[in-house]
Amino acid sequence: MTDPDTPPLLGYTIYDPDDPFETYTGPFWWSRLDDGTDHVILRAAERHCNTHGIVHGGLLMTMIDLALVATAKTEPDDRFVTVSLNSEFVASGRKGDLIEARGTLTRRGRSLSFVQGQVTSGDRVLLTASAVMKPIGPG
Repeated sequence: MTDPDTPPLLGYTIYDPDDPFETYTGPFWWSRLDDGTDHVILRAAERHCNTHGIVHGGLLMTMIDLALVATAKTEPDDRFVTVSLNSEFVASGRKGDLIEARGTLTRRGRSLSFVQGQVTSGDRVLLTASAVMKPIGPG
């Protein structure tokens, strides 16, 4: 098994290395794909799992929140806060899985952005979510 603290794929970087929570919880690796979508990945380690050996739901929610914020941005320095996050757990991830999160911008208004996304592992959907994001200005 690979070390979760090394990038699972070439071209990925830690999304926000200054964010203590995301770095401690993940780390979450990010890349903007050729099609313009933001892709967040994590190799699930034992520390990401609950006592049943299943990837913790809170980790999946943190991961989708990060992916949806990245999706809402138009500029790298944009900052957003999550106003609302609705999620449904569909399946479970396990230690060693490559967990992936992607979002889609549904609508951008003047004061709010609406996004939706999924967390997957291989062909399995682990979590679906929708969120409302509020811009708070550049970083």
